[in-house]
Amino acid sequence: MKRDSRLSNILHALLHMAEHETRTGAPMTSDQLAVCLSTNPVVVRRTMAGLREQGLVASEKGHGGGWRLARPLDQVTLGQVNTALGEPGLFPETPPVEADGCLVEAAVNDALAETYAAARALLVARLNDITLADLAADFSRRMAAHPKRELFHAHRHEG
Repeated sequence: MKRDSRLSNILHALLHMAEHETRTGAPMTSDQLAVCLSTNPVVVRRTMAGLREQGLVASEKGHGGGWRLARPLDQVTLGQVNTALGEPGLFPETPPVEADGCLVEAAVNDALAETYAAARALLVARLNDITLADLAADFSRRMAAHPKRELFHAHRHEG
């Protein structure tokens, strides 16, 4: 079963935005974010509009405009981002009963539904405990130890 990757994709974009603004003082355009995420700028604008409605990002129009974080990294939780995205599926959904009258399939699906609901609640609680600042610090620690960190630093300063 394929999981929904919107949360990981937007977290990727938000960390790029924070790093870009720290480095350049400028917001990131939809075109720049689309390159980071290998998607279309229209998809970026649609997603960012939902985050703007929740007060997580702000947009600036005109020349030099783009997207900025509306709050400091330590004031945005991954749970808030997940909610702003409409709580995309982080777990597979329990399939419908396909064999009418099969008590085994019905029992298995009921057990899975309960298990997934409990796991989902634990994950959402954990997401509410982690901030973008925590994620950025974790990324920095991992990059400091990464054998190809020079490639990252070269990429950061290209544009």
